[in-house]
Amino acid sequence: MALTEVFTGKNGTLTLASEDTPEGADAKAVVDTYAIQTVGRLTDVAVKVDTALKEFYEVGRRHPVSLSPGDIAISGTVGRAYVNGALLMLLQGRGSSPTAFAEPYVQPSFTITLRLADPARPSNSLTLEIGGVKFENWRFTLPEDEFVIENLCFRALTIRAIDRDGGAGAAGGGEAAPTAVAFATE
Repeated sequence: MALTEVFTGKNGTLTLASEDTPEGADAKAVVDTYAIQTVGRLTDVAVKVDTALKEFYEVGRRHPVSLSPGDIAISGTVGRAYVNGALLMLLQGRGSSPTAFAEPYVQPSFTITLRLADPARPSNSLTLEIGGVKFENWRFTLPEDEFVIENLCFRALTIRAIDRDGGAGAAGGGEAAPTAVAFATE
């Protein structure tokens, strides 16, 4: 059964996790040092998946007769009302360190988990796991009369959606099992 919950930003959390790679080790160092496993003070988080579909048109037809899948690009943006250098270090890694590091050095890579859950129905949730994330750019502005916000754009390698429907009569402890789609195999 598909979840029918309606969420707002107050129902969401964004967490960072390291990956088992050299880039992930540098991300883990930053995440642990700044204690930003759960990133706070976020605003305007956006995730975009573009499949670059290509239409095929036959001569004499106005509508396409085929849609062919293209390259998949996963990207997004994050705004944060707090600046402490942690997200800039996740962009440049050792290049943002107060002490100089000899190049080359890796750019940190990590996993972003966006979880939406309603406290009134804690057994129902939607989680997006975005893997192989690297920040693409970082922007900081110091406005005269507004909040200071740092903005980042990211790109990623993978994305998974995990729906958990605990049902009305869910008993027992723990989290509900993810909803699984049974795709046909040949």
